[in-house]
Amino acid sequence: MSSRNMLFSLAVVALFTATVSLAQDKKPAANEPAAVSIFDGKSLNGWSGLSANWSIEDGAITGENKADAPIGGNTFIVYEKPVKDFELTLEFKIAGGNSGIQYRSKVFDKEKFVVGGYQADIDANKRYMGINYEERGRGIMAERGEIIAVDKDGKKSRIGSTGDADALLGQIKFDGWNKYKIVARGNVLQHYINDVLMSELQDSEPGKSAAEGVLALQLHAGPPMKVQFKNIMLKTY
Repeated sequence: MSSRNMLFSLAVVALFTATVSLAQDKKPAANEPAAVSIFDGKSLNGWSGLSANWSIEDGAITGENKADAPIGGNTFIVYEKPVKDFELTLEFKIAGGNSGIQYRSKVFDKEKFVVGGYQADIDANKRYMGINYEERGRGIMAERGEIIAVDKDGKKSRIGSTGDADALLGQIKFDGWNKYKIVARGNVLQHYINDVLMSELQDSEPGKSAAEGVLALQLHAGPPMKVQFKNIMLKTY
């Protein structure tokens, strides 16, 4: 074999080995939990909410605050099983108003489906999109672009940044579908939209931080609005 052919063969072997190694690196760990669908795309099985306001439309959980029958307060559709440490991904679309994804939350009124707790915000008016808001609690916990730590005494400190708030907003399609991902591991809570980290909260305040609770999707009181959710996948740790 000529030296040129030998060098070519060695290069091919090296490239093949590197490709195989890279593919192996991308395989999930043997003990990595699998994501499971928690919405079948056809029914509200496993979810509970006000039937007048929640339905299935175009394969998506759809919430509407209607002009001719406005809701009196924020209401939610609640997933039947509580969560602790998890990764949730879904696609969402909003027309008007404000919504959000509740997690590790509490149901305060079972008949009206009133929920409070951590919320990954969704906002058609572009103010609150991506933030961490504690419904019926401490209010805004981390703005878009912030990494916030809350200590045992409840003191909030900005310890880092996820980027410029306006630039992050530019990653969002306000006239179409977007992907939301929430990662909650221990006291660290991260909100991603379209795979971009929007905010992070590290919550260490006893009696206020939550380690477990329900998932729920919000329909906001106020002007008429419509919000939709689909491809809802949950991975629990």
